Amino acid sequence: MTAEPSGRSILIVEDHADAREALRALLELEGHRVDAVGTGPGALEVVRARQIDIALVDIGLPDVDGYEVARRMRELGGRCPYLIALTGYGQPDDVKRARDAGFDAHLLKPIDPDSLAGVLSSIKLG
Repeated sequence: MTAEPSGRSILIVEDHADAREALRALLELEGHRVDAVGTGPGALEVVRARQIDIALVDIGLPDVDGYEVARRMRELGGRCPYLIALTGYGQPDDVKRARDAGFDAHLLKPIDPDSLAGVLSSIKLG
């Protein structure tokens, strides 16, 4: 996995602490600036406080599900222009539901670092 030279501002929204911290470590190693939270409301606080380039959002959050988090982030305008759904569900209906909620990409858990790298390298911001 190779980050762009300047890195990106990435928000991880994952309620499982071990998965969240492993993903954070991987992304930071690649030169990205990473915020990581375990709840939907926490994610919205971060996005309201500062511009985020990319958010990786777990669909199965315990408080507010990832679909609702995506919808609310989209309501904030361009504060987070690219949303990636993280989920264990990969059927066509699941992908469609994620797109309908405002996600730009859909990755299956457990996250494959090469798949994540492919998605991140394909994102053109600004």
